[in-house]
Amino acid sequence: MAGKLALGLNVGYWAGGPPPGAADLVREAERLGFDSIWTAEAYGSDALMPLAWWGAGTERIKLGTAIVQISARTPAATAMAAMTLDHLSNGRLILGLGVSGPQVVEGWYGQSFAKPLARMREYIGILREIWARQGPVTSDGPHYPLPLPDGTGLGKPLKSSIRPLREEIPIYLAAEGPKNIALAGELCDGWLAIFYSPHHDDFYREALNEGLSRSGARTTPEKFEVAATVPLIVTDDVEHAADAVRPMYALYFGGMGARGTNFHANVPIRMGYEAEVAKIQELYLGGHKEEAAAAVPTKLIEQLTLIGSKDKIRHDLEAWRESIVTTLLIGGDPQTLRTAAELVLG
Repeated sequence: MAGKLALGLNVGYWAGGPPPGAADLVREAERLGFDSIWTAEAYGSDALMPLAWWGAGTERIKLGTAIVQISARTPAATAMAAMTLDHLSNGRLILGLGVSGPQVVEGWYGQSFAKPLARMREYIGILREIWARQGPVTSDGPHYPLPLPDGTGLGKPLKSSIRPLREEIPIYLAAEGPKNIALAGELCDGWLAIFYSPHHDDFYREALNEGLSRSGARTTPEKFEVAATVPLIVTDDVEHAADAVRPMYALYFGGMGARGTNFHANVPIRMGYEAEVAKIQELYLGGHKEEAAAAVPTKLIEQLTLIGSKDKIRHDLEAWRESIVTTLLIGGDPQTLRTAAELVLG
């Protein structure tokens, strides 16, 4: 039987400044029955302050970060921000975490990108220890040692001065590769999928189950959440809709990271588009962005999005309902939100 899907509003991060009408859009999402709203950060606007600002005008909808970059803040700083926002929102926070990529981590934050899985494991462990508040926090891990071993010698283990509203603040992990997806299954309450195709569900299901079956895994497959970002465009002209999202896919598959070190590009490569991705990267990195966008196949776009007429989208939604996805994260104007609510929740 096909599963029930929830909807989340993905506000993302800012292009040049605060998106106009965002507060009204968030309130409309809550009115329509959306389950959650999500903000993000890269190397401009941050994820936490817009979520607090817009979330203050809502009462029910969950507030998610997609994502907080772990290199931007120490584990203690993120734990503090999460506790604070969870208190202010009366327990509505979902903390989405991600490692970003080496260009941003080392070029913007001035941190090492080495061993991202080990760093994430250590980071999450400290978050949970702070929230548990069972005693002063210490960590002997190599990435985030507490207290600092080679400082003044005056540092001492501390316990949070406030009690969290919830000791079990949900953590979702943004992940694309199988090892990271498995880590999400082992340590987290959910997985944030930026590029997901229900037609390749077996690959993701296998990776998640590998983590969920590990000794000490946090939850069960039945309780685990998967929130997938999916562009939704209602139109009778599929090619026109594909053209609208081609530049975004060309950027992520062709221009993100470096040649041979682009985690986003690995997604379509695993789907069988290795030759097409190589062409997109060659064009994009050569400065031919429009040609790179034109080279993104419509078939690939249709596997990653919900585009077309209402009837086509209703048909295509069945594959998503049969997948491991529990929440669709969409963006758009108020009419897009109303249409999404009609098609997904109606």
